[in-house]
Amino acid sequence: MSNEIYFNHPTFGLLYRVCVLDDNQELFTTLYAQRLFFIVTTTPQNTSLEPISRSDGRLLVEKRLRNLRRLGTPQDYKDFYDMYKQSFP
Repeated sequence: MSNEIYFNHPTFGLLYRVCVLDDNQELFTTLYAQRLFFIVTTTPQNTSLEPISRSDGRLLVEKRLRNLRRLGTPQDYKDFYDMYKQSFP
């Protein structure tokens, strides 16, 4: 079973989920270039897509990583850190 989640954007094509940032926020990037990042915020009323830079995406992931180190389990931190190293080499 795969945990990969994709989103089809009319302009940028297929996006894939990098990670969950918060309860209702996820970070997506373009499938091939991985230069454009998007914050997808989901509420019961709608879903919004906000483009952000790669450096802003990296900062958001690093913030989540710090929170997991303080509050999460060691395995959650390790899994998230592995994703971080793969997404932002």
